[in-house]
Amino acid sequence: MIEDRPLLLEPAEIAQVSTLLLSAFGEIQHLDPPYLDWCYRQNPAGVAVGRNAWDGGRLAAHYVTVPLRAHVFGRQSRGVLSLHTATHPDYRGQGMFTRLAEATYADAAAQGYEFVVGVANASSTPGFVTKLGFQLVRPLDVRIGLGAPAPTGPLVDAELERVWSPDELAWRLRCPAREYRRVATAGGVMVYAPTHQFGIWVELAARPVDECDRGGALDTLQPLGVRNPIRLWMGLDPSRDWAGRPWLPLPEFARPSPLNLIYRDLADPGRTLDPDRVRFAAIDFDAY
Repeated sequence: MIEDRPLLLEPAEIAQVSTLLLSAFGEIQHLDPPYLDWCYRQNPAGVAVGRNAWDGGRLAAHYVTVPLRAHVFGRQSRGVLSLHTATHPDYRGQGMFTRLAEATYADAAAQGYEFVVGVANASSTPGFVTKLGFQLVRPLDVRIGLGAPAPTGPLVDAELERVWSPDELAWRLRCPAREYRRVATAGGVMVYAPTHQFGIWVELAARPVDECDRGGALDTLQPLGVRNPIRLWMGLDPSRDWAGRPWLPLPEFARPSPLNLIYRDLADPGRTLDPDRVRFAAIDFDAY
């Protein structure tokens, strides 16, 4: 008999989760126990909220969210970011993802979390939207170009914008799977991540991050060291004006999958986001 249980986050369980994730996503080799321990247990915003399905001592399926803070509809709220999900091949087609996800959201709501946000690919978006009641907010913009991206400005009446404390930023920049670099600009310090493809670097943040770096996490990063790299930007930021800049939308054929921002409100199930009042960047989820 298959039993659904909340995550325990003990080393033995994390090792089993890692084995399942690596078997499902073999191309994503960083999903090892040190990475999962960092992601699930060390987050200053809170430990992961999720569920596992067990068939005796065998892990049949896994779903997890990780806590975050954001300005949502005019006030700071606690929410969770939908992250990893996997089902062992022997148990697929039994509705485990939907069951584990609904139980996870009930657990999150009981712990005071008010919303779920995530970035879904083409294959997972229909399940989130049709089976779990998520809003498909908008596909993320993905642009590639030279030189600094368009400057970002104030976003009046933002309906969703992630908040980073110094401790949370330091944790984010300690990701064991990445080697981030910093770039000083006229507006502040930006963080970049390598794509390991054609010398392209991803701008991680939508805004300079030195304003919330009282802990000095940026000082631990090496300078980018590339004078004029090809840069990639992904996210939503309605304050940016790209007109007249050498930045172009990345063609669909060059993207491995659309990146769709999805949202589900746990405090007010009828509430949805206006895509033109959302700011969301690569630092806010786990792509890099």
